[in-house]
Amino acid sequence: MSDFLATLAAQLPHGTLRPANPGELDDPRGRHEGQALAVARPASTLEVSTILKACNQASVSVVPLGGGTGLVLGQVAHDGPAPLVISLERMTAIRAIYPSENVIVAEAGAILADVQNAAQGVDRLFPLSLAAEGSARIGGNLATNAGGLNVLRYGNARDLCLGLEAVLPDGSIWNGLKRLRKDNTGYDLKNLMIGSEGTLGIITAAALRLFPQPTGEAAAFFVVPDPQAALDLLALARAQLGETISAFELISGVGLDFLTETLPDLRQPFAVRPEWCVLIDVGTSGALDPFVMLEDLFTAAFTAGLASDGVIAKSGSERAEFWAVRESIPEANRRIGSISSHDISVPLSTIPAFIPEGIAALRELGDVRVNCFGHLGDGNLHYNVFPAKGRDRREYEDIRAEVKRTVHDLVHAYDGSVSAEHGIGRLKVEDLERYQDPVKLAAMRAIKKALDPNGIMNPGAVLRI
Repeated sequence: MSDFLATLAAQLPHGTLRPANPGELDDPRGRHEGQALAVARPASTLEVSTILKACNQASVSVVPLGGGTGLVLGQVAHDGPAPLVISLERMTAIRAIYPSENVIVAEAGAILADVQNAAQGVDRLFPLSLAAEGSARIGGNLATNAGGLNVLRYGNARDLCLGLEAVLPDGSIWNGLKRLRKDNTGYDLKNLMIGSEGTLGIITAAALRLFPQPTGEAAAFFVVPDPQAALDLLALARAQLGETISAFELISGVGLDFLTETLPDLRQPFAVRPEWCVLIDVGTSGALDPFVMLEDLFTAAFTAGLASDGVIAKSGSERAEFWAVRESIPEANRRIGSISSHDISVPLSTIPAFIPEGIAALRELGDVRVNCFGHLGDGNLHYNVFPAKGRDRREYEDIRAEVKRTVHDLVHAYDGSVSAEHGIGRLKVEDLERYQDPVKLAAMRAIKKALDPNGIMNPGAVLRI
């Protein structure tokens, strides 16, 4: 293998190949250590092509690496032969911005926050927003079809992409970087690549949709008695506020307790911790006043018995404080240490029944806490299971697999998905095989075989071939 690396290095600029740095390839949740033959850092699409062509000819497996923030081991090769990791960290250019078209063209290694800032520089909005946006890279966001906070209004990463440039496993370059809203010319390779998690090729650049910046923004926390009331409040909000709703997040009292336990200096909106609350964010244009709109919504919700208390951000800084509460929940979860974490979705109307049924089933397995939170507007819940207070997750290793199976079996029974926005990676391959339609699985394997006949692209992720 040293001969392969020497031959490859001779085809690339000096310094493109390097050893992996300590911890660079590890699972963000701390359960698995990644490995690599070496890390390649191409600076251009042509260099990516050179690398993949050489790997395909030598049957050397490849793992693409964006920001390394994925939570399902899609970027973590922790067993089997060490692959060549291809990091897009040097491909960070914003190639072009077309404000009149509401389009930005960015290379795959561009940090999501940098894409957002570039759009803001021309008075536009790139609405994809994640807790990891300061380190996640746009290629990884597309490869996993990332969701995030604003899916309710703007859609997933897939909905924000107009065109792609990508390198296929044999090194051929697909020049699909179009800025068209309509292009009905055969099979949709763009949407095949998006969400494929690096198993069909490597995305190197993307043409992304932009939107006008809202002229007014506001956020509010409403206390609700239960998830059913939260769902009814969402319907009321849609009726009153329409498409101005950017996000509608469900937060449990358990999540607020975790913040108190691990981040005591974080300012929370309520002196008395509620069992359930929602965070609503709106963005308006023209003369619409988002503060007044949220005041009117609270009055209607209070009258209908859907909200018992509420607080509306009076300034941009208060709005940021509200979002800091929501965006700090994953960090609090990390500090507590989960037994098992689940990124799931179920039909909206079934959420009020699913949440307590799952909690009851899990408590039959042991003394656990469930932190249920997430994007209620699109049915995506983070349904994470934790040790009882004062206990460590290592005490629950004997039931960890059963906890996951209990949640996922229930999700399947509710006609939901065991991966709403994080992807399959290596962590959920067995789940995909267990719950997915067999015809779809067969079609996926046929596509994989056709595009990657030597099986070099991210082996072990998504599909077992």
